[in-house]
Amino acid sequence: MLWQVSSGQQAAAPRNGTQPAACPPRRTVAVLAHMGRPAAIEAATRLVGGLVHAGIGVAVPREDRAALASRLQQPIDELEQPSTVQSGPAAGANGPYELMVVLGGDGTILRGAEWVMDSDIPLLGVNLGHVGFLAEAESSEIDSIVHQVVDCGYAVEERFTIDVHLRSGDQPLWSSYAINEVSIEKATRERMLELLVEVDGRPLSRWACDGLLVATPTGSTAYAFSAGGPVIWPNVDAFLLVPLSAHALFARPLVLGPSTRLVVELVEASPTYGLITCDGRRSTQLRTGMQVEVVRGRHRLRLARLSESPFTDRLVRKFGLRVEGWRGIAELDHRPDGLPASALSAPTQARRPPDRA
Repeated sequence: MLWQVSSGQQAAAPRNGTQPAACPPRRTVAVLAHMGRPAAIEAATRLVGGLVHAGIGVAVPREDRAALASRLQQPIDELEQPSTVQSGPAAGANGPYELMVVLGGDGTILRGAEWVMDSDIPLLGVNLGHVGFLAEAESSEIDSIVHQVVDCGYAVEERFTIDVHLRSGDQPLWSSYAINEVSIEKATRERMLELLVEVDGRPLSRWACDGLLVATPTGSTAYAFSAGGPVIWPNVDAFLLVPLSAHALFARPLVLGPSTRLVVELVEASPTYGLITCDGRRSTQLRTGMQVEVVRGRHRLRLARLSESPFTDRLVRKFGLRVEGWRGIAELDHRPDGLPASALSAPTQARRPPDRA
């Protein structure tokens, strides 16, 4: 259940990883939009205008200020860079901003996460893309979003993340994090990687493969889903390990516990080097002898939620799942009252027992 609270009210104790929204006395909301899209510019203008009209401060990236300020005919604050957004006593419980609203697809939302991860600022995604699994609302709901932000009528859900460390022997080389997944993929099309996978200090398997993914439950509906991995509910803390086109008898997706320490090494016999990529945004090369360590993330992604809609409903809606099933459609098409299946909503069809002779 998502626990909501308006300013000045007390909320019940949070459950299932959700927390009530905490609205400071001086309120500032960060807004990030995919400004290359006219629809995003229009939505951002409406959102920023509504928040400013309600007396809430708004900050946007430097490159977006001019366009929005000219449309709204008023100055707008500049959003601080990710390295300077830190929580602290002077900034309030959640840092300088109580919330970041991101307008765009999942890629833009992942970009917004780079601003908020270290400061634990909640992120509210507004979908302007195709699927938008990370988004909480659609662009058509801007007025409702403004109303709920002004009333502090949202809850905060925490998501499992992973930290990634690349080293050569004892020498650290590179570090990053992932909200969706870290991918290790071959750098040349005609060759396979030779990867040795170790779980909690014990060797698991050696694969000649195109690569592998280590995904979070959040990322289980992204790249890992396309690669044949299972869907993991977001309230589960776990790693998902998915080999990519492995030339092996045992190469199934594996679900590992949250305290797992996963190490992947590119062995000396590998005919090509690899590329490590986190969330499709941050990458580096993987050379033979190097090891990639994947562990539970130090920070959890905090997503703002506007409703109590469960993940099951989100999954059905985003993937367009036929909850009545093909047999259910046939049964409804032969209803004695002649009402066609198309006249019933999908949830109604799913709940209705089949007619019996």
